[in-house]
Amino acid sequence: MIAWEFGAADLAGLRFAHSPMAEVVASAFALGQDNPWVPPAWRSRVAAAVEAWPVFSAVVLGPHGYAPDFLTPVPRTSRPTLAEELALIAATPPDQVVEQVLAGWEGRTQPPEISDFARDPQAAVEALTDELRQYFSFAIAPLWAGLRAAADAEIATRARAAAEHSPRSLLDGLHPKLRWDGAALQIRYPHKHGRWSLDGHDLTLLPTGFAGGEVYAMPDAPTGRALWYAPSGFGNVWAPATKAALSALLGPTRAAVLTLLAAPGSTGEVAGRLGLAPATASHHLTTLRDAGLVAAERAGRRLIYQRTRLGDELVSR
Repeated sequence: MIAWEFGAADLAGLRFAHSPMAEVVASAFALGQDNPWVPPAWRSRVAAAVEAWPVFSAVVLGPHGYAPDFLTPVPRTSRPTLAEELALIAATPPDQVVEQVLAGWEGRTQPPEISDFARDPQAAVEALTDELRQYFSFAIAPLWAGLRAAADAEIATRARAAAEHSPRSLLDGLHPKLRWDGAALQIRYPHKHGRWSLDGHDLTLLPTGFAGGEVYAMPDAPTGRALWYAPSGFGNVWAPATKAALSALLGPTRAAVLTLLAAPGSTGEVAGRLGLAPATASHHLTTLRDAGLVAAERAGRRLIYQRTRLGDELVSR
């Protein structure tokens, strides 16, 4: 168990963001593990291609299951692009790059791809960022719309809960491995114990679909403090956009609306994510509500829709 000092006053500095590089690194961790939330088809396809990126493999898939902190700079904005994050990686001071990359191979024989960082860190970082770009295009880009939508829905849901109830709602029920007692954020790491401090930094929460059942913390990175966790409804990222049987039963658009509502959303949010006119989204939501597949709850002037248990069962079949 790790206790990360986080008092009520720290809520004022809490922020959310979605990071392409967090998804990249978390996906690499998932690639090397038998995690039930990552489909075998994705793992097999990507694992077969990893040899094409030897620098990426050596740095991120090293023997200690460790990824250098400079690969995941704490985002400065809520929705950074991959290009923005790669630019920050490229600007990392060479001494930090070398220290962190070599730490991943401490006590082991370094492959040439790692030794290159000590010899010419600038050239090695250029090779690494090029391979990160290629890996993202192959492994992450096909899922990116779903990953970003899941993160956006999580952020909107947390913000709405805080506005309607209290700032504490930002952390309540965030993840099964996390619990906040008002003074510290407790992280259930089975083989780690200790106490961390924010050291004057704000905490950035990063909903990361590839995190799945795990929680990843950055307690001492130069760019800030961050915590990665999976957003609600992240399992839909790997599901077909619309299952054939569900589409045949409800129609393709209505099936897409029901699938999307694993995370709560308003009429406008559903319309925006699916490219529908607001009136069309409203019609489908009303029909699904009348059928008992979604429920609506008023939040101010808006209706927020979420799947019912019956809706969940129908989508999961």
